[in-house]
Amino acid sequence: MSMTRSRLRAVLCLWAGCFLGLCTAPAVAQHGTVLTGVGPINRSMGGASTAAPLSSAGALYWNPATLSGLNQSELEIGAELLFPHASLGSRVPANTFGPGVPPIDLSGTTKSEDSVYALPTMALSYQVEETPFTFGLGVFAAAGFGLNYPGSFTNPVLTPAPPVGLGFGPIMSQYQVLQIAPAFVVDASDNLSLSLSPILNLGSLQVDPAVFAAPDDANLDTFATYPSATHSRTAWGVGFQLGAYYDAGDWAFGASYKSEQWFDSYRWNTTDELGLPRSIAYRLNLPAIYSIGTSYRGFENLILAADVRYLDYANANGFGDSGFAPNGALQGLGQQSIVAVALGAQYQATDNLSLRIGYSWNENPISSPQSSANVASPLVLQNLLSFGGSYHVSEALTLSLAYTHGFENSVTGPLVLPLGSIPGTSVTNTASADMVIVGATVRFGCPKYHTAQCPTYR
Repeated sequence: MSMTRSRLRAVLCLWAGCFLGLCTAPAVAQHGTVLTGVGPINRSMGGASTAAPLSSAGALYWNPATLSGLNQSELEIGAELLFPHASLGSRVPANTFGPGVPPIDLSGTTKSEDSVYALPTMALSYQVEETPFTFGLGVFAAAGFGLNYPGSFTNPVLTPAPPVGLGFGPIMSQYQVLQIAPAFVVDASDNLSLSLSPILNLGSLQVDPAVFAAPDDANLDTFATYPSATHSRTAWGVGFQLGAYYDAGDWAFGASYKSEQWFDSYRWNTTDELGLPRSIAYRLNLPAIYSIGTSYRGFENLILAADVRYLDYANANGFGDSGFAPNGALQGLGQQSIVAVALGAQYQATDNLSLRIGYSWNENPISSPQSSANVASPLVLQNLLSFGGSYHVSEALTLSLAYTHGFENSVTGPLVLPLGSIPGTSVTNTASADMVIVGATVRFGCPKYHTAQCPTYR
């Protein structure tokens, strides 16, 4: 198959919009690129924890001020196994880019050959006895994904690169963000707690091909290609979180603000078409998050919790940006800011056994016109249902288990060039996910202001 230089440029721009998603968002995170919760207790509550102090991990992740509401100091350790299920479908009619390009209709759907991904959680809450202070430290995965699409003869996005095909061939990507979050909490009154939490981020990103970089035609064959981005270094990022928690008896209320997480540029050592050294870079931040929540404990043995969040993707570097740079690199995903809701309930079935159910929903950050800018980054999950429970082995040790299912969802839109969409074409991103989370909580010390006797944890 042959094509002119102008047609080639059109095809490259077309497919560039389809692949930035490879490097920007976890396929199973659900709140766009942000995980809905951490640890088995928080996950099984659907992530609802802004005003429900049930675990140190959930508190440090969503509202550190609620650490003051825990019964004792504690150390929580957990691990989450992520089973993502993603597929990519696309269609390009014959002669879309001119006579014979392509010569026949191309369409197909390809499943990602996903693996299992492990996400760690560690959270420490230490209440200083006879003082209004609580200190915390959280280490957890805040974002992560991996996709591995094989090449295809019929799925246009996955066909070989020009001149043999129209796409990029096989595609792989891996992305992880680990957050380290110390927290400082003070009881401003008997009912009100305030918190400050600086956040350190470590990000790792590997992508092939790297469509956020300019393509090159170093071998002068008129077929420019995008480099790979697999030889990378860790990128550092910083941010902070502010929180407030008010305990009014049966009712409790909470609010938190997690700033945008500002990252240094991700950088890769790669090569051009001739194998000569080349360096590329891209900057990608996590969005600011605003959360409010409430919980109710007026029913015997039952705790109800609800959170509402706003995730500001539209103003996060790399997510809100859109369009093409003059050098052919895609500038961003064009994602929209979203509202998310988390609901959870915990029932104390026996003195030693507590059961939980949770549900979370969010708007889709990817609109249909932006479907082609998010190929292979299917951030389209909108509904998650969670179940879990904890067994108190002793007053000091609790074991927890949770399961979360992300229901299949998809978004379809046309392929889009810088000057507009391409008639008759389509791109469909589909995703679902399953998560199994295990953990253990060790409690120690006495509750604040009650050093004479440590009550049994319930």
